[in-house]
Amino acid sequence: MSLAFPALGLSEALLRAVAQRGYGEPTPIQAAALPPALLGRDLIGCARTGSGKTAAYALAVLQRLEGGARAGAGRTRALVLVPTRELAVQAGEEFRALARHLAVRPRVAVVHGGVSANPQMIGLRGGAEVVVATPGRLLDLLERRALRLDDVALLVLDEADRLLEAGFADELERITRMLPAHRQGLFFSATFPPAVRLLAAALSRDPVQVDVPAPDSAEAPAIAQRALEVDAAQRTRLLHHLVETEHWARVLVFVATRHGSEQVAEALRRAGVAAAAFHGDLAQGARSRVLADFNAGTLRVMLATDIAARGLHVPGLPVVLNFDLPRSAADYTHRIGRTARAGATGLAVSFVSAATEAHFRLIETRQGRRVPRERIAGFEPRDAAVPTVPGGGGVKGRGRSKKDRLREAALRSG
Repeated sequence: MSLAFPALGLSEALLRAVAQRGYGEPTPIQAAALPPALLGRDLIGCARTGSGKTAAYALAVLQRLEGGARAGAGRTRALVLVPTRELAVQAGEEFRALARHLAVRPRVAVVHGGVSANPQMIGLRGGAEVVVATPGRLLDLLERRALRLDDVALLVLDEADRLLEAGFADELERITRMLPAHRQGLFFSATFPPAVRLLAAALSRDPVQVDVPAPDSAEAPAIAQRALEVDAAQRTRLLHHLVETEHWARVLVFVATRHGSEQVAEALRRAGVAAAAFHGDLAQGARSRVLADFNAGTLRVMLATDIAARGLHVPGLPVVLNFDLPRSAADYTHRIGRTARAGATGLAVSFVSAATEAHFRLIETRQGRRVPRERIAGFEPRDAAVPTVPGGGGVKGRGRSKKDRLREAALRSG
């Protein structure tokens, strides 16, 4: 029998907000994580995408801050670190929505790159009880002395595995050196490889480990997976064919590179399909417009790099397509988790060429699921299979490998 929200120890004000948000009963990660978090314990929480992790840590932080002293000028009491701008905005919105009935509403500041830092600096002058930030912009504001971290009592890492990887590790280390030694740490992600879990534990004090196992087949998110065999040069034509013949109203397409996302988007537009690229080189205003158009349904196809794989919530997204395969099985999990959220059904399609067949088999092994191969009439592959190298084919790091360069060359030729 599952717990109800009142049994978790939340205040009446937070319970009212939970009800208004339409959260009927706690999800497994919320039911397991909130009790120890509300007791002040450090926590490492792992649960699939779309399982309510953001609400879990937001409720824990708001309850812990409720009734406490206001943050002083240029200071904060809770720091939430996220890897992308979009996730920062979404987390900030969740905090504000859940805090609406508190007697003293906490000030929530959302800071990220892609926009001018000056308004963010002005907003921090009086202090903010909760700061949601991407690491790069936070360090910029710290260097400008717009914010101090001396009073931080709670540190949250959302998509913690990404923040603890090499790309963010140096920034995270610089930030944690400025934090008080005694603080509560709440680390959440959909995937926690063993090495990353050790790093998270090193930033914690005797953390509670909350692992919500993947649900059985009867309860698993209804994501139907398809693997389509196709030559690299035919992928753009096949994507257009599928959008039209499958009557996809919206599809999020993952492409390996920023340049590739622009190329494929332009090809689709020439074919009469409303499409746009979504990547880190776009200004924040452009990214926000693309995402808003995609959410509204005026944009049919969004070609995205992996900045869209983490935390991005697109309500009712029916289809995710891997134009390029992700580098790792963990990234595959995050990508396809953009669909079939909040009890809905969804479809995840992957293009598999002769050159990427071995890599997709590894992804299948890591996720413990075999996806039957399909061929679409008129797009049957002609390329010969690439011989596998003994000892090769492992999941590599995030650096640009020879395989990445070959994929980009194939995309340009297509």
